[in-house]
Amino acid sequence: MSHLFSPFTLRGLTLRNRTVVSPMCQYSAKGGFTDDYHLVHLGRFALGGFGLVIVEAAGVSAEGRISYGDVGIYDDAHVERLKRIVDFLHAQGASAGIQLAHAGRKASDKIPWRGGVPETEAEKIEYAYADWTPVAPSAVPHTEGYKIPAELSVDDIKAVVENFADAARRAGEAGFDVVEIHGAHGYLIDQFLSPLANKRTDEYGGSRENRMRFALEVVEAVRAVWPDDKPLFMRFSVQDWHPDGWQVEDSIVLAQEVQSRGVDLIDCSSGGFAGAQIATGPSYQVPLAAAVRSGAEIATIALGLITEPAQAEAVIAEGKADLVGLARGALDDPNWPLHAIHVLDEDDTYALWPKQSGYAVRAKDRTLGGRR
Repeated sequence: MSHLFSPFTLRGLTLRNRTVVSPMCQYSAKGGFTDDYHLVHLGRFALGGFGLVIVEAAGVSAEGRISYGDVGIYDDAHVERLKRIVDFLHAQGASAGIQLAHAGRKASDKIPWRGGVPETEAEKIEYAYADWTPVAPSAVPHTEGYKIPAELSVDDIKAVVENFADAARRAGEAGFDVVEIHGAHGYLIDQFLSPLANKRTDEYGGSRENRMRFALEVVEAVRAVWPDDKPLFMRFSVQDWHPDGWQVEDSIVLAQEVQSRGVDLIDCSSGGFAGAQIATGPSYQVPLAAAVRSGAEIATIALGLITEPAQAEAVIAEGKADLVGLARGALDDPNWPLHAIHVLDEDDTYALWPKQSGYAVRAKDRTLGGRR
């Protein structure tokens, strides 16, 4: 068996393989509710053989959504539809995760797939359009074209921490196996962490210890309500790719701190602030996952333009990460694991296929003399 298709266990959860669908916003929810689109969009990845499917960034409050089209987990009424997705993922052998998120100063943004075309009055009604003033550690906009956020008071910060805890409770009620705290990409937790966004002079700003305070409070509150037998993930921007920003060594310290508070794995991404100089390319973020894994001695997910089976296999085989996340690669090929296993595995390469279709694909391949 290949390394990529070996099982992986954290706490009481065993993933069937090491492939992960990273959370990807679809900007297609109304009032935070998932619908049939989300069920089919996410369900196809379970049918495609992924080990863990993580639902897109779900706002822990209405004002924490990136846009009015984001999925929410800020209302008990959201649980029923999320559970429908979880149940389908489980029925197909995949584990189910959800990312808990607050966009901070990047909230109330435009929906990217609209291409800058403003909503008509009729569309505003149809799509449950909303517009609001975002909040942030400091009253500094992300960059030109973004709204000036309101600075969070200490009481406001405490309320947001409770929002995360309430969202985790709802995730448990929906049956998710994993919750991932979104601390990356220039969103609220990342805004507190990075000196590029955090200009506070109180106990939540200034030193690295102070800038980590909010993140640690969120972790403690979520872990307190998240079942002990279920793993807790956290996504980091391991570095800002900016000389004045958050660096890899900062992430190693933070990883150690959150691990001591019950985080089991770091999902290693990067960037999120204006002025970043990111050198992209195949597997470009894998070294970040490797650095955190070795420096903090914690499990990691590697990300960043991993597209080929051999790339993903090498990440696991060489001990650079424990899981491999695909985002755009999964959108491009929802059956990526089903195809990759034919390249990597010497065992029954059709066993991962859904029973309703695997036998037919095997027969087709035998007829054409294709894949074994």
